Amino acid sequence: MILARLKVLFILPFASLFLATKSELVAIIDLNANWTVTNQNLSISRSNIQLPSGVFSVLYGENILNSYNDINMRWVSLDNWTYTRAFKVSRAQLAQHNCNLTFHGIDTVAEIRLNSRVLGRTDNMFVRYSYDVSDLLNEDNILEVQIFSPVQMAKNRAYAFGVNGTTYPPNCPSDRYHGECNVNMLRKMQASFAWDFGLAAPSMGIWKSVNLECYEVAVIRDVDVVTSRTKTYWKADINVYLDFTAKEDFFGELKFYAFGLLEDPVIVKDFVKEPISRKKAVITFSQTFPLNSVIPWWPNGYGIQKLYTFNFVLNAWLSNKGPTSASPSVSQKSIRIGFRTVELVEQELPNRELPGSGYTFLFRINGEEIFMKGVNYVPSHILPEKMEDPERLKHLLTSAKDAHMNMIRVWGGGIYESDFFYDLTDSLGLLVWQDMAFASTTYPVNEDFLTSVRIEVLQNARRIAHHPSLIVFAANSENELALAQNLFGTLVEQKRFENEYRTLYLNNVVGVLKSMNHPARVPSLVSTPSTGKRGEKYTYISPDPQSAQYGDVHYFVVHQNGWNVNIYPTPRFVSEYGFQSLPRVEAWKRSMLAGENLMEIMRHRQHHPMAMLPIVNLIRPNLPLPLTKDSRYTDALIYFSQIAQAMALKVETEWYRSLRNTEHRTMGALYWQLNDVWVAPSWSTIDFYGNYKLAYYWSQEFLAPITLIVLPDSATKAINMTVACDLLEVGSEGMHVTVQLYKYNSLKPVNYTTFDVNLKPNAVLESRSFAKSEIFKNYTTERNTFMYFVLHSGSKEISSTYHFPTALNTAEGISDPALSFDLQWIHCVDGDRSFKNAYTLKIMVKKPAFFVYVDIIHPKVGKFKLSRNGFMQVKESIKVTLAFYAEECIILQKSNVVIKTVNDFML
Repeated sequence: MILARLKVLFILPFASLFLATKSELVAIIDLNANWTVTNQNLSISRSNIQLPSGVFSVLYGENILNSYNDINMRWVSLDNWTYTRAFKVSRAQLAQHNCNLTFHGIDTVAEIRLNSRVLGRTDNMFVRYSYDVSDLLNEDNILEVQIFSPVQMAKNRAYAFGVNGTTYPPNCPSDRYHGECNVNMLRKMQASFAWDFGLAAPSMGIWKSVNLECYEVAVIRDVDVVTSRTKTYWKADINVYLDFTAKEDFFGELKFYAFGLLEDPVIVKDFVKEPISRKKAVITFSQTFPLNSVIPWWPNGYGIQKLYTFNFVLNAWLSNKGPTSASPSVSQKSIRIGFRTVELVEQELPNRELPGSGYTFLFRINGEEIFMKGVNYVPSHILPEKMEDPERLKHLLTSAKDAHMNMIRVWGGGIYESDFFYDLTDSLGLLVWQDMAFASTTYPVNEDFLTSVRIEVLQNARRIAHHPSLIVFAANSENELALAQNLFGTLVEQKRFENEYRTLYLNNVVGVLKSMNHPARVPSLVSTPSTGKRGEKYTYISPDPQSAQYGDVHYFVVHQNGWNVNIYPTPRFVSEYGFQSLPRVEAWKRSMLAGENLMEIMRHRQHHPMAMLPIVNLIRPNLPLPLTKDSRYTDALIYFSQIAQAMALKVETEWYRSLRNTEHRTMGALYWQLNDVWVAPSWSTIDFYGNYKLAYYWSQEFLAPITLIVLPDSATKAINMTVACDLLEVGSEGMHVTVQLYKYNSLKPVNYTTFDVNLKPNAVLESRSFAKSEIFKNYTTERNTFMYFVLHSGSKEISSTYHFPTALNTAEGISDPALSFDLQWIHCVDGDRSFKNAYTLKIMVKKPAFFVYVDIIHPKVGKFKLSRNGFMQVKESIKVTLAFYAEECIILQKSNVVIKTVNDFML
């Protein structure tokens, strides 16, 4: 009898499938509970630990995120720690069967021992390690996982290379990061030693599950499915990958169920008489489905995300006479599949003399060219064991969907995300651009390192490639760019580093990914940014990976005014761009200790090499930031940083969207970044606690399926209006735009005009250009007047935007709006685990109010959502809805509501 808690990977209705052979189900014994953690000298011990686990969270929970604990708790990562667990197994039950001990994720360098026998050593947190323990199991067993200091291991490996005069720069991060050195020596989340947006938390632990897998021959480990379409049917090409304990080739039968598509299972009998080779333990077959029986899967905003359950049941045996009676030989796996086609279109543009010459770089889904609107995603937490929190992941990814995004780039400095993550992107319609876990550094290319990398890439690609949301892999982030621009000082050994780059990425990472190639799949990108297939000319180290004529670019502004549209490039696809801002004051307070100084901790957590200068540079040309000695400075810096970020992101994003149907053919804009790993100055639009910055609220408008775009053209001294429409079907009847001209001190427009517009499906249409000389004349000037544009469908407002012809801090006439508000309770609804509270705010003004910012401050209200925020108010009253979840019904008072305007700082 197996005394540990048992998990059987099987759906009960299938239990009768192989009763005729009396085969048993593969037994998966869960070893995730009752661990003990001790340090090297046994002075610290914690028990009753549940996996997934990490030493930081065992000792301190999430306190490493508070105060200055990124430094104060660093000692944890300098020690060695051992996880220990006792478990029982009945020898009578298991003597005749094989058992593998499988670790799905150990962070990172460790030695594993079972009953004092060394099973093996690990050095890659992204690899699944499995050991045959059939001959080592006793009735009473002791399992130990000794994890070595990642900081010391990285240092030791760098030193070993250094003895021979070999270095892999950059050796250490900027001093501003307060980080650790040589993270590139380890196959570990690269951001864990610190990044410009995150703290150094060199994690250690068992961050995924541990199982004892007992079976006779083989189990299904992963399933890969590629869908393609003809004029009459959909086709699924399927690979079922097996893990095995057999010491010889073996036999098997596979049953395949496609629920909602096939009435009966498909039985694959190819290996009933002919054995499956241990050298290539995979069952490959194809299945077609009538075209009209399948509902296609579409990205968010283009259709539904229809998913079908595919179930695979394997019975494996050793003898050609069939399964052994009562042997554990039946395993199963279920996955969800979406039928869709995907293409990366890189076609040469015909006229080489035009500025837009080069290659296109666009994605086509189900035959439709899709403008990719989205964001870069960093890990949801700095501690790997907390990265699969379902509520946090649901909130972040649902927020992306709600902002009309259709693509998420999983950044290479993080991890290969959990199955739950990709299940969510499937169901939400968020296409995934997946970087492999290599970012912004050089790496060793010794054979041990490369062997580990090949296993890592193969395991993770096989695990996630079947998801309909995943459409492209990129082998690394910014490493081609670093070589081309000498960012790491590699020029002195340029030939060596170029050779090593090609060895690692072309021969190994991409080489392994090619094993997943299929005509219906997008070939892997070698790097991002890159010149795409144009890079082949240069063996994928292009002289200018940031070329606007090919591939994708990363573009960041530091010294220029991000509100000025004229500074931005005309690329094919922008996979990174963004601006820093600061989280709300209440977020800082939650992460500080009593008596700590807010400005000092902000400076400590600002990892940008230029400190607060990029934030201030974005604010000062546009907003009335007080002097640093002013008592209002800190509050204004936080508030204005969010306005500045929102406006700059809006301008840059709308610029790229406006280029879609021009000769530049821009077809994607993924801003940096969605989320945070702690409370800090960063490029995120959602803070660590899940509250939305102003830029997120604005993104719901500037990423909307129909968006009115108004941008100035300095060359023609005009204001250009375009309408971006992502809908595949749209009508123009009743569509019209109103343009209103307002003085800064009056709610009544001084001028008003209306004109009809036509929308073009899945395209951008330039509708109107306004000469400034015709707008600002007589008593209206660029300093005392601003413009308000509204797109209507009949009487319904579809999209709106403002144009400020001068910087707000130089505008004439901004005055006290005499703002007041009423707070009205709507309801409190009892949910499964919390209460949903809802209120309405009625905000009233007597003069225009600019960038109206609403904050809720209550000890029991953590995360909340407003219907709008950071808005311009030119109406006497506006209603804003407020919703939040709490452990009880919360009665808010007006004192719990804080409202700010830019007007407040100009009086």
